[in-house]
Amino acid sequence: MPDQVRVRVPATSANLGPGFDALGLALTLYDDLVVTPGGSGVTVEVTGSGEGEVPLDESHLVVRSIRAGLDALGVPVPGFTLRCENRIPHGRGLGSSSAAIVGGLAAAYGLAGVPVDRDRIVVLANAIEGHPDNVAAAALGGFTIAWTEGDAGRAIRLDPADGLAVVTYVPDNRVLTKEARGLLPGVVSHIDASANAGKAALLVAAMTTRPELLLIATEDRLHQEYREPAMPESLALVHKLRGSGLAAIVSGAGPTVAVLGRPDETSAPAGKAAGQPTFFRGTPDAPDGWTRYDLAIDPVGVQVWSMESG
Repeated sequence: MPDQVRVRVPATSANLGPGFDALGLALTLYDDLVVTPGGSGVTVEVTGSGEGEVPLDESHLVVRSIRAGLDALGVPVPGFTLRCENRIPHGRGLGSSSAAIVGGLAAAYGLAGVPVDRDRIVVLANAIEGHPDNVAAAALGGFTIAWTEGDAGRAIRLDPADGLAVVTYVPDNRVLTKEARGLLPGVVSHIDASANAGKAALLVAAMTTRPELLLIATEDRLHQEYREPAMPESLALVHKLRGSGLAAIVSGAGPTVAVLGRPDETSAPAGKAAGQPTFFRGTPDAPDGWTRYDLAIDPVGVQVWSMESG
């Protein structure tokens, strides 16, 4: 068993408009975990998002996921110290819970000293999370298509189009996934369902080879408008951005708004470091009370490093 395991896991954006509970995207915003085995109990330290709010015992989601992974691998680890440096905002639709689950499961592989099985992590994470879209992107990186077979989560990874980038607008307020899902109707019209099926299929092409089709391909009829009572400002921002020709969507269950597109070919704005993406023309500054993140697409998903003393 290693003396220490380090894990980096990306934020994710799911649904991407019409791909409800199916499509996901890994983003270059990360939570970092450090797990040090030893002793008989669990010590948890959290900095960043969730600090002072999340539990610091066995009920912590990362701890529960580490335990689930170790059980699946048949490896006993009585105690450990977990340090979490969280950069993914909680309750904003950027996959913070999926990052915790995937990060914890990956840490279990590191503690067991075996190579990470990303497909199995998707299966195990789906059993904890209840839907595979965010966990698939966090585990596999890139652009993912997820589905379920029986109770098992499955996913494939596709390479996104060169240069595809994401601007996210994250409000100060949170919306619980349970609350956002509770607003969805039990039945939708056949017209809306068929329209979304066509747009989701088109979005796969737009994300991988035809990014000029992103605006039309991100149209949704199944979930975003139904969730407006829980996030009216987010839907207003989506409508405003789409009205100006930007492929804006609600990220996951919201309330974050994401814009998909390609960086400009023009010169970088003042203050942009060399080698960083120059984001597409027309994306405005964040409204008051919101934070803007300019992000690229993470290509690899969760990463694990096992370290020996000396």
